Amino acid sequence: MQKLSFLLVIFFVFQNLYAKEEYFLTLRNEKVNLRQGPSFDYPIKIFYKKKFLPVLIQDKSDNFRKIRDHENNTGWIHISQLSKKKAAITIEDDQLIFNKPSIYSKPFAILKKGRLCKIHKCKDDWCKISVQKYKGWVKKDILWGLL
Repeated sequence: MQKLSFLLVIFFVFQNLYAKEEYFLTLRNEKVNLRQGPSFDYPIKIFYKKKFLPVLIQDKSDNFRKIRDHENNTGWIHISQLSKKKAAITIEDDQLIFNKPSIYSKPFAILKKGRLCKIHKCKDDWCKISVQKYKGWVKKDILWGLL
């Protein structure tokens, strides 16, 4: 019995060590540096100039997070530059914004590919978004980011 308990404990410890959980966050500031490594000593690869741009967190090292953006650029960002505000980017071109979460409701705007949207809430397969002066519903599967 003790052997079985010991094996279960070891299994759960190692499972947590090797579980790579990827999740989304967004950029906190208007200007954020993407670095080649997990320290301020590493050179800057890219300057992001878009607040709330969603990034996929892939790894961590102390106070830095390894991220991937919607264009598959990877690098390291300090955690002080990341936020949990909900935002996403459209991944398909010419997508309609609807008044209600239904394809039978009235569409009133068209989104181009790569458009940054703030997410207000998601319900089933739909998300309520705002883009500049427009606010409405889009299908969840056209969005990449923190929903």
